[in-house]
Amino acid sequence: MTTSTRPAPGSPAWLGAEERRLVDFAAGAAVPDGFGWLDARGGVEPDRPTETWITARMTHVFSLAHLRGDARAAGLADHGLAALAGPLRDAELGGWFDEVPAEDSTSARERSQKLPDKSAYPHSFVVLAASSATLAVRPGARDLLDEALRVFDTYFWEKEAACVRESWDADWTVTEPYRGANSAMHWVEALLAAGDATGDTGWTRRALAIAERLVHGVAAAHDWRLPEHFTPEWRPVPDYNRDQPDHPFRPYGSTTGHLLEWARLLIHLELALERAGEAAPAWLRADAEHLFANAVRRGWGVDGAEGFAYTLDWEDRPVVRQRMHWVVAEATMAAWVLARRTGDTAYTEQYERWWDYADRFHVDREHGSWRHELDPGNHPSDAVWAGKPDVYHAYQAALLPQVGFSTSIAAALPGKGGTR
Repeated sequence: MTTSTRPAPGSPAWLGAEERRLVDFAAGAAVPDGFGWLDARGGVEPDRPTETWITARMTHVFSLAHLRGDARAAGLADHGLAALAGPLRDAELGGWFDEVPAEDSTSARERSQKLPDKSAYPHSFVVLAASSATLAVRPGARDLLDEALRVFDTYFWEKEAACVRESWDADWTVTEPYRGANSAMHWVEALLAAGDATGDTGWTRRALAIAERLVHGVAAAHDWRLPEHFTPEWRPVPDYNRDQPDHPFRPYGSTTGHLLEWARLLIHLELALERAGEAAPAWLRADAEHLFANAVRRGWGVDGAEGFAYTLDWEDRPVVRQRMHWVVAEATMAAWVLARRTGDTAYTEQYERWWDYADRFHVDREHGSWRHELDPGNHPSDAVWAGKPDVYHAYQAALLPQVGFSTSIAAALPGKGGTR
């Protein structure tokens, strides 16, 4: 009888190896103006522009890797910061373009119609990247963070709604008549990180306000299904993109992975409030457990095959059946933090089950990183997402159980230099 010596998926040795493997893959994304979109084999796709959300997420990853002692990562984090302070930033009118503008678009005031929009989603990752880089004591990071938070406060924070505007045109004159839960959720993550990097608990309270509106308000009222799309008055639009259900950023229906991601963020938020000496509402943990339980019950294996269906309709029927890598990554993290906070071993069992699934189907040992999308039979697919744009979800999933639970992932790492 032969005994395998390969570490079990999700074990410390396995996670450490996966962490290093993901950084190796991500290093190939560096391009002169930031980080590019990687294809399935790890090459930069030359026809795609350099986008802010990818550059910022990679900068966040390399800042974490630097805090972990990776000798290559400081230079890569600094490269990302330079791109965020340079070609992706609007030096004239402020904020960050969704992508690097075309070369002939040099003046926002004169050529605003040719310039990319400025959206809440990539701006949240600028704050996340700058926060992690600040904690990693990278040069220029704190100035970048302060500027990004000013932009958030001026243009994206809706004080009356206690939530987030979705996007603006290039010269900040027209805001989109749409509000989205996806970008708002990522602002919760970004604001938690900003609180860690600045020591200002006001950002944590804003994260709480967003979560209270969208989770304790909207999701709770919809039996733990979360409508993702809203009018400017924050009224749900449940049929949004019914005719384009596989939209990569705004799909129709309930997005299983976002419920799992929200569950994790609520637990981070609970800890952040506790550490700030403020009373954490009891609903944070209760709602996290409701979101998690219903996402798993409704989304895992709902069509008879292993994996989480990407989206469901409002009667819990699968709409887009592809299996996304980020969903199982978020599932492992949510299970891990809930296990630590509740002591319930059922979460640990699910954590182990999903790492085994990710290892068998998503982890790409031949070409690197993870297969970002699988079809309903768990074979590689690119119906919604082509290639392997970044390693943010997978890297955080590999890192979190190794470094321990904290208010943000960067805050759990030794050697951080932010204000505490």
